[in-house]
Amino acid sequence: MKKLILSFALVSTPVLAAGDIVMHRDPGCSCCENWAAQVRSAFGRNIKIVDNDNRARYGARLGVPAMLSGCHTAIIDGMAFEGHVPIADMKRVLATKPKGIRGLAVAGMPIGSPGMEMAGMRAVRYDVIAFGPATPVVIARH
Repeated sequence: MKKLILSFALVSTPVLAAGDIVMHRDPGCSCCENWAAQVRSAFGRNIKIVDNDNRARYGARLGVPAMLSGCHTAIIDGMAFEGHVPIADMKRVLATKPKGIRGLAVAGMPIGSPGMEMAGMRAVRYDVIAFGPATPVVIARH
């Protein structure tokens, strides 16, 4: 995987349509609910949570590379967000719609990422990866 950091310009036009967000999660995963609550608040939109025993297959169908798998996959305005992707990174990619990017992913469940905040636990560093037809690339480090 290339280690390239891309920057996206922010635009002042409205970023999001008013449609619901759909999030497929590993059944019963509570950290997904924490992430969804933050996204609901930030985007002001309803989130439909679907327990999906075949979520990995669902993510693969959307083009999420297996090495970037998390515990949930959300669809917002046609883009896929895998795992605990920070809201600022989601808004940036939704605003710019970079060519060749199907979505963003945070692999695994890093402590301190949105929805994975734990009292008394120090946050770990993690990357946000853009994926699409080309080789996945790092777009942000947290």
